Parts: sequence; structure tokens; C-alpha cells
Amino acid sequence: MYPALSVLKRLSSDEERRMEEDIRPSYIDNRHTEILWVGREGGMETDLVKREDVPFVAIPAAGVHGVGWRAMPGNLLQLGRGFTASRRILRQFRPEVLFFTGGYVAVPMAMAARFPRLGFRRPAILLYVPDIEPGLALKLLARFADRITVTVEDSRAYFSKHATVTGYPTRQGLGAWGLEQARQTLNLRTDLPCLLVIGGSTGARSLNKALLDILPDLLSEMQVVHLSGRLDWSEVENAHKVLPPEKAARYHPYPYLHEEIGAALSAADLVISRAGASTLGEYPLFALPAILVPYPYAWRYQQTNARYLERRGSAIIVEDSELPMKLLPTIQSLMRDKGRREQMRQAMQGLNHPQAAESIAIILKRLATTPQQTKAVIHG
Repeated sequence: MYPALSVLKRLSSDEERRMEEDIRPSYIDNRHTEILWVGREGGMETDLVKREDVPFVAIPAAGVHGVGWRAMPGNLLQLGRGFTASRRILRQFRPEVLFFTGGYVAVPMAMAARFPRLGFRRPAILLYVPDIEPGLALKLLARFADRITVTVEDSRAYFSKHATVTGYPTRQGLGAWGLEQARQTLNLRTDLPCLLVIGGSTGARSLNKALLDILPDLLSEMQVVHLSGRLDWSEVENAHKVLPPEKAARYHPYPYLHEEIGAALSAADLVISRAGASTLGEYPLFALPAILVPYPYAWRYQQTNARYLERRGSAIIVEDSELPMKLLPTIQSLMRDKGRREQMRQAMQGLNHPQAAESIAIILKRLATTPQQTKAVIHG
């Protein structure tokens, strides 16, 4: 979702800048861009997209990979309904380009766009693959795509079509925080190292629990910014309340951060998190050494992401099952070894692609065919 929003922001900001400064960058022409975001009914993206003041339409959708036989008929029915809804949207909105970043919600839209009797001009399809190894939905979408863009070179091996390496599109303004401003914003001290722990928007329970178990030991040496997610927030609040005052002052828990996430990433000396696709873009942007804990109960894409960063010397992997034994000594070892963290920092920085959103925006614009206007449907 965030990569799609980043590209959308890039399109919008370039048009606004062109109007304000009367300039025309080489990759922007005089076309107006009209966007429609298509998402899942009840999906988490609804609120975030509406916060950006982007028109949003929901369609029915459901996955079929790994689904039990009892749920399969209902899910197939949902896909059929999603296909019908997608055809209606395409007829009414008549987009020139469809931009997908994965997920089963995009499948009925992609299939509807390739249906031979639509009553409208077939739109071009641009696919962006955030994770290194694509899942089943992304592999299916790649068959329909006119262009494929990927985060890293390693992803090309998974596609028979040519794929363009763009990097991961990070949110606009994310890296605008200076260290001093970031630490002031989060009420952090300047004389202590800072550990950032990211549990996710909903939470990573085993990671949160492992952190709370070792929190008193960590706070003897460092300050901790903890984004726990909302599921474990009450437990995190209680843990904060029972800390001694000196250590409580060093612990900064939040259920989630929106605009201030850039401050947290800027202020940190080390980050611990799962290994979702954002680790391939946001951590390189901040040259931030990482301890990655791939989520063990899903398909292997997080393991693939983590191994990629580990092989390049920018991250260390701690398996979820090893958290009780290895988390504390791994954190302490890295925090006490500034030289090693510097090596990891440089390795992470070398993976940065700051122009990723711009590169994808260029391709999206070039896929449009109408001289005066670009109409795009986005699914993130």
C-alpha cells in the first residue's frame, strides 16, 4: 500500500510543483493525472487512502491459495463478484493505466482489463513487486502486465518478462528529519544510543513479548522506541507503568506512528522488526543497521528479504523461535560494537534507491496514451 501511495504522491507533487514554478521536468508532460484507488471491502487501506484525499472504491475479493475446501466456494464467489465490480469500474472510469503492487484484490481487476469484450479501451498494466520473491498473486498479475518493476536485481529471476529495477518507493518526506530534530520530537536524549523496535500496525506478538521480557536490561544501557501495534498496546502500557522512574523515562512506547515514523527511523542507532518489503527501502534510506525477525507463519517472502539484507552485511537474522535466547545478547553485542554498526550502516546505505518513486512514476506516465490526461486506477 505505501509504495503505491508514494508513487501517487510523486505524481501529484510534480504536477503541483510544475504549476507553482512553471517548469516541466523531462519525465513530466502537460497531462493532468486523475486517480481512482480500488481496494478491498473492509481493507485497512480505506482510512489511509481517504486521509490522502484520494477517491476510493471497494470491490469484493478473496484469496484462493492455501484456502481450505470449506472456504473455497465462498472465496471463488467473492472473486466472481470482484470481477463483475471491476468491469463496471473500468467501463465508468475508463483508465489508461492500471498500477498494481500485489495482493489478491488486484486479480479480478487485472482479469477484467484483459477480458476481450469490455466495451472500453484496454488499459495498460504496470506491476510493481515490493518483496524480492513474488507470491502467487504477483506471479499471476505478471502474466497480464505490460511492464514489471522490481525492488532489487534478484527479483528478475522470478519473471520470464523483462523487469526494471527501480528500488523501493519510500514515502515522500520520510527522510527529511535531522537527528537533533528527530530526537527532540520523540523526547529522546542525545547522550544515549537509541533502539527502535517495530511490531507493525497490528503487532508482532512474539517480538513484543520478547522485548518486554528483556526491557529492564536494555534500559540500563540505552533508550528504546517501541511501536507495538494496537493488539498488544494494553500490555505494553502496563509494562511501562511498572518500570522504575529512571528506566521508564528511557522507554518510549507507541501503538503506531504516522508522520513521526521518519523521526523514529532517523533517531535510531539500530532497528528490530519483521522483514516485510519496507525493510528493503526504508532502512537503506536511513542507513539503519537491522536485526530482522522474519514472520514464521506465512509464506517465505520475509525470509527471502531478510537473507538478502543479511548476505550484504546490513542486517542480522534472529529467528522467531530464537527470540527468548538470542534477542538480548544480539542487541547488546551490536550496541556495544560501534565499529560493526558502522560497517552495517555503510552496507545498508549502499542499497538505497532514493529515486524509486520517481522512476515508477515516469513509467506509469509513459504507459498513458491520451495527450491531455492520464487516468490511472491504483491498487496497493
